[in-house]
Amino acid sequence: MSHKKIKVGNIDCGADQLFVISGPCVIEDELVMMQTAEKLKEVSERLSIPIIYKSSFSKDNRSSLKYYNGPGLDKGVRMLAKIKEQFGFPVLTDIHYPDQAAAAGEVCDVLQIPAYLCMQTGLMVAAAKTGRVINIKHGQFLAPDNMKHPVNKCVEAGNDQIILTERGYTMGYNDLVVDPRSFFHMGRLGYPVVFDITHSIRKYGIPSADAKGGAREFLPVLSRAGVASGVDGVFIETHPEPEKALCDAASQLCVYDLEEFLKPLIEIHHIEVKYRGH
Repeated sequence: MSHKKIKVGNIDCGADQLFVISGPCVIEDELVMMQTAEKLKEVSERLSIPIIYKSSFSKDNRSSLKYYNGPGLDKGVRMLAKIKEQFGFPVLTDIHYPDQAAAAGEVCDVLQIPAYLCMQTGLMVAAAKTGRVINIKHGQFLAPDNMKHPVNKCVEAGNDQIILTERGYTMGYNDLVVDPRSFFHMGRLGYPVVFDITHSIRKYGIPSADAKGGAREFLPVLSRAGVASGVDGVFIETHPEPEKALCDAASQLCVYDLEEFLKPLIEIHHIEVKYRGH
């Protein structure tokens, strides 16, 4: 299925090469951030796969005030700028409020709209006006073809540099379900589609530090199914020691396991591209 190719740094998102969005869920101390970046750089070079470094300066949807929600905009953006300069990655971060867009956009190549907020008009317009690439995460409450509404808001605000990310539907009680039809429907909107694998295995209502808060056993089958379905990129949050992560500890992948995890996905993607359109 043909769609617009989106340039992020030197990465052609939506071309025939699989790309990766990866990094710690939330910005932590500098050692964690740099260890992750160093390993991601190595993986990118060894596998010849482009990586966009992702981490959030704030996680504004934590389920308790007691949980760490990040260093805030100023410190967080400075950290991402340092990683961008030292390792050469394009960088991505979430924004939650319109007044965060301009400052985040000064450094970040991609501004991400959280799934819960994808229908917030003011947020979308502010992000679009920065001119940066906008990664719109698919709301757990929306049918995939209804992602045309946030897409159209972004375009009408003057920005058609868009990526769409699937992260599972809220179904039943605190569970997420990934429907491969979503990749097809969102692909028809004309923009690159990414599969957020690690958020798709989260168990809502269970603290992310609890081992039961994520179902890592499903990571291989979900990731391979998504890539075989024709996604352009994969979103995999990584951390040097996931069990010690300050957010989504139960679902992040150990960054030292990422290389082996990606190898079959790259092979599957090559096959999917070969037969694409048949």
